[in-house]
Amino acid sequence: MAKVLLLNGSPRAGGCTATALDEMVKVFNEEGIETEVIQVGSNAVRGCAACGYCMKHGKCVFNDLVNEVAPKFMEADGLVVGSPVYFASPNGTILSFMDRLFYSTHFDKHMKVGAAVVSARRGGNTATFDALNKYFSISAMPIATSTYWNQVHGFSAEDVLKDKEGLQTLRNLARNMVFMIRAIADAKEKYGMPAVEDDSFTSFPDGK
Repeated sequence: MAKVLLLNGSPRAGGCTATALDEMVKVFNEEGIETEVIQVGSNAVRGCAACGYCMKHGKCVFNDLVNEVAPKFMEADGLVVGSPVYFASPNGTILSFMDRLFYSTHFDKHMKVGAAVVSARRGGNTATFDALNKYFSISAMPIATSTYWNQVHGFSAEDVLKDKEGLQTLRNLARNMVFMIRAIADAKEKYGMPAVEDDSFTSFPDGK
């Protein structure tokens, strides 16, 4: 059975971001997709120390939620990352978490389907959305899209439930993710995975 991992970057387990992710979970369950929601935002997650430990040991030197989630990410077919807007950017906790999760895990993320979901009272959604999508686009992860940007508006969970278009967008997003996961699985069986070149690493050490 296919599985989607959902990360809640909000410190409020039952808040606006959780309400948005729950709307997607309903669709995944209807489609027979296994889901797991992980509450990231209420944890104390520090940033990457650039120590290089993960390069030698295959896991982060800080043995916290990042290392706990890493094997779940490896097994998942899709990843949804949700965050509230903080000063027109994602929550700092989810940014630190994503930095370390993506940098310290060296398994192949190629063709896992990714999606970002953003919650805001009014503005800053698209800047936050763009920042979260960068993790997918650098990892050869196809990004699922919807019928509008994946965002909801509201100051409370009750407000989000009134955002009918926002919730509709998330349901469509979930359906698109399911389609992509199934289509990629079928194509992998029929054609195999695309070849990946990874032998070039340009740093311009001589300033040329």
